[in-house]
Amino acid sequence: MAGNDRFVLGAEATGEPNPHPLRLVNRHGLVAGATGTGKTVTLQRLAEQFSDAGIAVFATDIKGDLCGLGVAGAPQGKIAERIASMPWLDHQPQAYPVTLWDVYGVSGHPMRTTLTEMGPHLLASLLELTDSQQAALYAAFKVADREGLLLLDLKDLKALLGYLKQNPDVLGDDAALLAIASSEALLRRLATLEQQGAEALFGEPALALEDVLQPARDGRGRIHLLEASQLVHQAPKIYATFLLWLLAELFEQLPERGDADRPLLALFFDEAHLLFNDTPKALQDRLVQVVRLIRSKGVGVYFVTQSPADLPDEVLAQLGLRVQHGLRAYTIKEQKALRAVAEGFRANPAFSALDSLVDLGIGEALVGGLEDKGTPAIVQRVSIAPPRSRVGPLDQDERRALIVGSPLRARYDKAIDRESAYEILLERARQATKVEPQKNAPAAKDDAGDAFGDLAGRVFKSAARQAASQLGRQLARGLMGSLLGGKR
Repeated sequence: MAGNDRFVLGAEATGEPNPHPLRLVNRHGLVAGATGTGKTVTLQRLAEQFSDAGIAVFATDIKGDLCGLGVAGAPQGKIAERIASMPWLDHQPQAYPVTLWDVYGVSGHPMRTTLTEMGPHLLASLLELTDSQQAALYAAFKVADREGLLLLDLKDLKALLGYLKQNPDVLGDDAALLAIASSEALLRRLATLEQQGAEALFGEPALALEDVLQPARDGRGRIHLLEASQLVHQAPKIYATFLLWLLAELFEQLPERGDADRPLLALFFDEAHLLFNDTPKALQDRLVQVVRLIRSKGVGVYFVTQSPADLPDEVLAQLGLRVQHGLRAYTIKEQKALRAVAEGFRANPAFSALDSLVDLGIGEALVGGLEDKGTPAIVQRVSIAPPRSRVGPLDQDERRALIVGSPLRARYDKAIDRESAYEILLERARQATKVEPQKNAPAAKDDAGDAFGDLAGRVFKSAARQAASQLGRQLARGLMGSLLGGKR
């Protein structure tokens, strides 16, 4: 039971619905709680409500059970009992328009970006570079700009680094920044990244934001799920970096919308602490700034984690909706954190938030939202309403059917490898091998072997002297361009 301008999470202690204004969805939120307390079902309920309102959703599926959104539910047992306890719910099982994504292209459409879009700042964070190595990476990107060399995937960057290693004069005034040791260190870090499977993340076709925002045919917001169970455990740094890229890309590309009836997009970041663990302080500061400002672009960001303490205070201060499932407090430190969580809500005289936190049942939560005028609402103890879609994962056949029937399959499933830095440098080298023998034609036949060997050592040096005017433009700087105050 939600009006055109409201969404409902569940029932309050009185049995009445717990509504929240749709126009304030872009004020961000938090879904927290110990393992097994019902965070996933709450996330699923929110995604359904936003989709029904025409708001696009992008969520990471860490445990693989959010994909149940793609098929209608069949409530039974305790779920059926809870539905019966909410007569106003008008519960009708239904499937939602779901698009499945997977960086590795196994359990969904391949999700890619390019090195050009990611930019050197975030790439340096992903590679965990030292200051000198980061300076070398910036110098390489600068040459790519000047020479018209697109950096789409890892082989492009490796080819560029090899080219610069053989031709340091191309760097000009930046030659001192790309020492041999730094170049070799970068190549080793890239090799490590490839071993973690990051090669699949970079390439084309890159994710287009307009495809994420495109509604389903029936007007509902499309729900995009990134299958991340493998990624988050094998390469958590890649997982966090991709989410940072997505957030910053949205901030950079979307126009200002001001106050609207409802936002364009809601992002759900599971395992949200990975966005801040081991992240450089400067990057954290910029991330906080983007979270603060992106709401004017019509984007709501929802962090999903076990404890609010996993997020910086500066981020917590930006959140308009807090859904706190049960917490466990066995140590003095945990009890202190528990009190801090309870004090973060606007007190309700009907009950103690601190006492409720430790005796909340599965599927129950303390919910603190915003009133229509934007002020914090009194905290309520809420029984989360069951979702209309399935609670639980899809089997392989159901998942395959969603992928095959997706309107985005034709665009993203086949990789494109257009001309970029690797191909351009390779072609330059081939052209050089054709020109050089003509210059050395008078040489004696006995010296042919020596001439060829000497040529092999000069291929890249000759290539460096050829103009790269075919592109003739600055490369786009994606991910952290806006965060650093730069321009695309």
